[in-house]
Amino acid sequence: MNSDNKNEELKKAGLKATTPRIKIMEVLASTAYQDVHFSAEDIYKELIQMGENIGLASVYRVLTQFESAGMVKKHHFEDNKAVYEINSDEHHDHMVCVDTGQVMEFHDESLEQLQHDIAKKAGYELVDHSMVLYVKKIQT
Repeated sequence: MNSDNKNEELKKAGLKATTPRIKIMEVLASTAYQDVHFSAEDIYKELIQMGENIGLASVYRVLTQFESAGMVKKHHFEDNKAVYEINSDEHHDHMVCVDTGQVMEFHDESLEQLQHDIAKKAGYELVDHSMVLYVKKIQT
């Protein structure tokens, strides 16, 4: 995501393109196509490594603004620790390894259809869902 795209995304969300917002978006964008979900503290550490002088309180404030604007999704996978990912148009679910805490994204069309079918059978239309599978590596 180049700086013009970041500025455009911020403007679409009704947010001014400030340096902290742009830099935090850069950190989030760097993980957009990986199974990486950063906490506010992780983002803060990345910013320090980048030589940016943005405080942790600012990171939390910007993430809250991004979440309110629909730009990021906030998840609570383990120990009620919040992690964030860029909100994409492509739906996916998550698996979390209970031993390592690793978060893995997956998409299964037959599972998606089954969820719609279950809702319809109960007389409802599925409008959204969040699925997290907590997994453990099979020991061989």
